[in-house]
Amino acid sequence: MAQIGIYEKALPKDISWKERFLIVKELGFDFIEMSIDETDERLARLDWSDEQIAELRDEMFETGIRINSICLSGHRRFPFGSSDPEKQEIAKKIMDKAIQLAHKLSIKVIQVAGYDVYYEKKSMSSREYFIEGLKESVKEASKYGVILSIEIMDDPFMNSISKFLEIKDQIHSPYLQVYPDLGNLSAWPENDPARELEKGIDCITSIHLKDTYPVTEDFSGQFRDVPFGSGCVDFLGLLKNLKRLDYDGTFLIEMWSEKSQDFQTEIQKAKKYLYPKFKEAGYDVA
Repeated sequence: MAQIGIYEKALPKDISWKERFLIVKELGFDFIEMSIDETDERLARLDWSDEQIAELRDEMFETGIRINSICLSGHRRFPFGSSDPEKQEIAKKIMDKAIQLAHKLSIKVIQVAGYDVYYEKKSMSSREYFIEGLKESVKEASKYGVILSIEIMDDPFMNSISKFLEIKDQIHSPYLQVYPDLGNLSAWPENDPARELEKGIDCITSIHLKDTYPVTEDFSGQFRDVPFGSGCVDFLGLLKNLKRLDYDGTFLIEMWSEKSQDFQTEIQKAKKYLYPKFKEAGYDVA
């Protein structure tokens, strides 16, 4: 049975974690992916007390729904590749705290944003700082058996699995892997998404499912809030490709319906579109 989860930001923002777990269970998903983004509110999760963490663990066991991964996009604001030493230091602290949080919650995968910098100008130095910070982070994660999985991004720095593999060749560790986003992978015209998956299959921990509008000469692409089926992703073809490659890892439906008045309907529409494609590709889904 394929393990399919839902992104935290698909669910209402101002509810308790127990309520989230119960909604996820009701909707028929196996797990949820936690967001620790660049907002102060979500970055504060890195400073949860042991009592708060224990309560969350108890609620996972009680509901039977796990947090399978952390989407750690807080580095967009505090990137490893920053020219500001203070931001570099904050980036390292964010990563160290995220590794500790994952360890205490028995979360196996931290999805790392593949940005050297986001709000600053890119340079050879920003790439070097990013690789340096990532290398230190992988060493720390390996002590706790936590996998750092780089997301293929909406950014030229890490918009293909090929680019990830160039960095993987320089950091030799089983605790550095890749987390392809089928939407991001498909949106860049230079990518052949199926061949990219074939190149990286040995390193893939999880797959993000979302649709995108492609990058063209006169359009910078759209990487979120694209209704499933209206974008450029060949979901059936890529799922068949993954099935042929014997990919049996997790899948995560990535949506941003946390402010929607009818988030459940939006999620059900996504399932109605994707699940028949899973079945046609040969994956067993509930």
